[in-house]
Parts: sequence; C-alpha cells; structure tokens
Amino acid sequence: MPVIVQSDQTVLLEVDNPLYDEARDVLAGFTELVKSPEHMHTYQLTALSLWNAFAAGLESNAILESLARLAQYPVPDNVVQFVRDQEARYGRLRLVPAPDGDGLWLTSEDALALTQVGRTKAAIPFLGEPLHPGYRIRPEYRGLLKQALAKAGWPVDDIAGYEPGAPLGIELVHALADGSPFALRPYQEAAVRAFWGEGRVDRGNGVVALPCGAGKTIVGLGAIALAQTHVLILTTSTAALHQWQRELLEKSTLTADQIGEYSASLKQIRPVTVTTYQMLTHRQGDAFPHFEALDNHPWGLIIYDEVHLLPAPMFRLTASLQARRRLGLTATLIREDGRAEDVFALIGPKRFDMPWKVLEQEGWIATARCREIRVQLPQPRREAYAVAEDAERVRVAAENPAKTAVVEELLEAHRDDYVLIIGQYLSQLEALAERLKVPLITGKTPNRERERLYQAFRQGDLPVLIVSKVGNFAIDLPDANVAIQLSGTFGSRQEEAQRLGRILRPKRQGTMATFYSVVSEDTKEQEFAQKRQLFLCEQGYRYEIAHAAADGSPRQALAPVIPFKVGERS
Repeated sequence: MPVIVQSDQTVLLEVDNPLYDEARDVLAGFTELVKSPEHMHTYQLTALSLWNAFAAGLESNAILESLARLAQYPVPDNVVQFVRDQEARYGRLRLVPAPDGDGLWLTSEDALALTQVGRTKAAIPFLGEPLHPGYRIRPEYRGLLKQALAKAGWPVDDIAGYEPGAPLGIELVHALADGSPFALRPYQEAAVRAFWGEGRVDRGNGVVALPCGAGKTIVGLGAIALAQTHVLILTTSTAALHQWQRELLEKSTLTADQIGEYSASLKQIRPVTVTTYQMLTHRQGDAFPHFEALDNHPWGLIIYDEVHLLPAPMFRLTASLQARRRLGLTATLIREDGRAEDVFALIGPKRFDMPWKVLEQEGWIATARCREIRVQLPQPRREAYAVAEDAERVRVAAENPAKTAVVEELLEAHRDDYVLIIGQYLSQLEALAERLKVPLITGKTPNRERERLYQAFRQGDLPVLIVSKVGNFAIDLPDANVAIQLSGTFGSRQEEAQRLGRILRPKRQGTMATFYSVVSEDTKEQEFAQKRQLFLCEQGYRYEIAHAAADGSPRQALAPVIPFKVGERS
C-alpha cells in the first residue's frame, strides 16, 4: 500500500508505488499537500481541509475507510478521533433568524459547545444577550462572529437566510452570435447546482474551484441565471472587468444598458455591475466611499472572481455582506497569507472542485506539459550571489542574464506557437522586451493599450507577448499555448496555478500546451520552484527537468530528458 498515516496527522505517500495516482486523487479531497520531494510526498490533515471535505459531501466514515484501504499500517486512533471530532464540530453551531424576529440567533443542541463559545475571547465582542439556548447576534456582526469562531476551531452553519435582492429577468442564450450552440458543460452545471443547493438557505454561499480555461465565468453566469436578481461582480483588474462584460453580453439575454462598469473612469451602478477589488478597497481616511456607494444597492448575489486573490481589506468589507448570496470562483483555494479560514467563514466552504487532469482527459482543457530548465549562474553572478543578503539573493538569481539565451532558444523552437513570457522584475522584462523587440505589458500600461495588445495576440497578429505579474490575473488569451516563466513570487503555489492556467484553454487544433519555468540552479530560486510545484503535483502533472549551461548554450536546454513526478531531481 502507498500510504502511511502518522499520529501527528501527516500522511506520507510513496511516489513509486503503483497505486500512487489513485492515492493522490483520494488524498486531495481532504488533506493539504505540504512537501513533495523525490520519493515520499507529505500531506497534512487539518481542520480546514476536513471542513471543506464535509461541505463537499464527504463523510468521516468514507475518509477513514479510504485511509485504511490505502495505508500500510493501521490508522492511529488519535487520527481517527480527530477526523470524527471535526465532523462533529462541523455544523454543531447554527446561525438562524432569532425566534422573536429581532436579529439572529447562535444556537446549538450542545450546551457545552455554547458554553465554550461564550468563553472564546475573540467571539465575546459579537455575542449579544443570552437567548436560550444560545446568544442573540446583531446582523452586522454575522460575518465577524463566523470569522472569529472559525479561527477558534468552530465552523458555524449559517442558515440565517439571505436578502432576495431586486429581481432581474435573465436567461442564458442557446446559440452565440456566430450560430454555434451554447450550453453549460456537465461539470459547470454540477458546480452551479452544488453552489445553489436548490435555493436552500444553507446554500448560495461558497467557492467553486476550477482551472483557468475551464469556464469559471460560465459557472458565474449559471448562478446569475438561477438567482434572477441584481448582481455585483468583483474582479482583479479592469481587463478582467471587461472580459466579464463581454461574456455577459455574448452568453445571456442581458443588454448593454443592464450591465454597469464601476471603475476609475466610469461609475455606473446597474442591475449587473462589474467592479474591481481595488475600487472597493479604496480608502479616504477611515471611509471606503466606493464600497459604501455600491453597498446601498439591493444586490441578491455577489460574485468574487479569483477569490484566492481577495485582498486583506476585502475581508473586513465582506463581513458586512453576509446577508447576500456569495459565490467565490478560483483556480486554487491556496492562499499564501494563511487566510484560507477567512475565505471559508466569509465567502463559504468549497462547494465544488474537479482535478485538472480529469478535465484534461475529458478534453475540456488543453493537455499540458510542464518543464523546468535550470540555468547556471555566470561566474560574476555567482560571486554576487555568494556575498548578497538573503533577500537580495532571490533577485540576483531571478535576473540571471543566462536566461535570455534560453528564452531565445525556446522562441525559436516555438516559432509557430503563441507564447507568453511572464516575470516578476520589471528591469529584467524591459531589457528582454528591448532585445526581442516584443511588446511588454506591466501594471503601468494604460488599459486601452493593454486591450489593444491582448486583442492583437488573440487575432494572431502578435505571436509573442511579455507580461509582468498582471499576467497572473484573468486575461482571455485562448490561443496562448506556451508560457515561459522567468521569475515568480517566492514559493507561491497560487501564482503557479494562475500562470499555468493562462495556457490551458482548449486549442482549436488540439495543440499541447507547454509550461516552462526557467530557474537559476543551486540557488534559492530553485528551492522556491520546488515549493511552487506542489500545486502541480496536487493536480497530477509531472515535471521534466533540463539543464542549460551558464551561457544558455543552444541544444542543452531542450535536450531529451526523462519525465519526473513533481519534486524529483534529474
């Protein structure tokens, strides 16, 4: 058997075991991947990973049976008890309308649980008068209480209901403007149903996790069509805002005068309004004027696009939005800031996800090949790296000039493809753009110019485009089939998911997508690359590892290599 379950709630998975693939897929449903070295991957059972599993319909018996079936040794008793305890805690506390109609009521059939909550320091400020059995809760404290109790290990089952919002008649079209048929794919329909829950008061909140290119926006449209109410859509950027507008107009019966843009240049509040996180979190003193302007509208549904990127100030604002249905869309629930519990408490639990490789096998996203190319640091750079402080070493490695020759070789090998070059450091990208005579998009690029360049890329007039971190976010470039990652944000799995996702839309000719990560060998950048690859390992992707010389010598970077599972070394 491939699994060893340990008493510290870690789960070890033997990579070379014939049952590796099956066990990896099972563990992904209720654990978190922590490490993925060569031969043994380490997963962790956590309260949050189990809460999300229970919210998605798994039960403790099924989890424990899976562990027992795959484990080499008996599952430790304390692990069995931990899983059962978390299932018992999940939903033990309920938030419902107060019986006298005045506010909300935190209640439970477990008197001891209520006693413990009453002594939980973080929750005490939000508890009102005793309302046997439980406490009265003021509506404005609904989110703050759930947030505090989740951190204390008490997930609240919020069945207090939602405001219906202003009504809106909307249907999805059956055919697009070019005459091609349109309908939700089966997994998209399943995601909408899992979120909506037939309109039950304990549903209509939560997160749908699907890869970029799998049509998360379409899931949002499906939710809007079910809700039949005014909707506020929050996005990561103006480019994403415009993409949502295009999708709404193309795939629904909404008209242009029903869709509002609330941005730096326009302040339209209409039945379906699209804005950015940046607008809502804009402060003037202690006030959030744009949030206040939008909060006064009778929304019945709020959609959080790329919810894993939700900026910290939005958690405070989201706490006041608990009376509206909330849908989070994301490629990964991983948050590098450790605030996944806040997403759980304030947006809702994971309602639906599907492994990327399953969607690839069914043809819904492109088949992807992932390759790491390790480049030596030239001697002068090695000397600079050796004497640099830790924080400086990251940049010295990332801006390795030998990477340029590798990029040129890759572009030659992919001269018939559509290539995105993505990086972290502007000086590196600017120098590369000048050398290659290729356009560069950064955060400073005006929105109009960005849209022009993106459109040129979509039309095939621009086969290569360099983007800074703006390329992590929602941009619709369906024909991009090669991504070259020059540098990234430390060990961010979240960013790895976003960047791979840029090239996963199905290609018209069935072309394979290729994701290159160019890293400096024997540096912190290589260590970070191994952390970033944890996400790809979770999704079932394998990495190939190739080497280039310090001068990026031709043919070496693309020399035949043996495929490895993520984390293995050549």
